[in-house]
Amino acid sequence: MPVRNRIKNFIEANKITVYQFGKNSGISQTTAYALYHNPEQRPSPSVLDKICDCYEIQPGEILEWVPPEKVKDE
Repeated sequence: MPVRNRIKNFIEANKITVYQFGKNSGISQTTAYALYHNPEQRPSPSVLDKICDCYEIQPGEILEWVPPEKVKDE
């Protein structure tokens, strides 16, 4: 499925560290760093809930749909 996370963009735009992102949202540091370094990794529903609840954001702020043909080209 051509859905990517935009966690790296979110963290950098909010000028926080990956460590602080994980700590604030209550997700494991392993998960926080994995999401930051790998945009192809999608957060589980429970992780997505924790992030959205913590930062009071919609899932669309940290997830994006990419057209399948664009994924193939990369």
